[in-house]
Amino acid sequence: MKKIFLGAPGSGKGTCASKVSPRRNIPHISTGDLFRDNIKNGTEIGDTAKGYMERGELVPDEVVVEMLKERIEEEDCQAGFILDGFPRTIPQAEMLAKITDIDAAINIDVPNEVIIQRLSSRITCKDCGEIFNLRDMRPKEEGICDKCQGEIIRRPDDEPEVIQNRLKTYEEKTAPLIKFYEDRGILKHVSCDQEQPPEEMAQAVLATIEEFSKSLQEEVSGVLGLSDNE
Repeated sequence: MKKIFLGAPGSGKGTCASKVSPRRNIPHISTGDLFRDNIKNGTEIGDTAKGYMERGELVPDEVVVEMLKERIEEEDCQAGFILDGFPRTIPQAEMLAKITDIDAAINIDVPNEVIIQRLSSRITCKDCGEIFNLRDMRPKEEGICDKCQGEIIRRPDDEPEVIQNRLKTYEEKTAPLIKFYEDRGILKHVSCDQEQPPEEMAQAVLATIEEFSKSLQEEVSGVLGLSDNE
């Protein structure tokens, strides 16, 4: 299945995606990781994106979609994938629909007060983007990433006053995607009204995906049964 994980900044969608991905045996694709990889490898599209970023400009949607298109055409995506961090707007979702079909959109719904508390404690590897938490997900060695041994930092956009602005931007630009995918009959909600361990949230997301996959299979079986009778 081709899935999108939706949710406000700090909702845990990236962490859930990284845990669900190996269990469903499909890649977890983060646009942030794609930017880093393409820029690091000096690809043509990476150089284009880098130019915009160095000028302090937003990378155009067309460039992001082309980068994503190249990634999902790779062999490991043939059985499906999980998108994390894209789309962020309705126009992006419409562009995405032109290059691939999405089977399910999982909205991870977390109260703002939980998000603010969570992000205020978040630290991130500046090299690979791996996320840790000062409360319950500390790295094994202080200041060093478990995954790549890179330096762990606190991102400027994880300061409480910045978080408030990020949440406001999310409500204005990204939250409308909930209705966009709801209208298409592929949206499922996973709610968290308190702080939950990442593993518990991942299990809830995985259970929702399994339930949705089962309902799709039953729907397809029903249609095939009707065709056979005819």
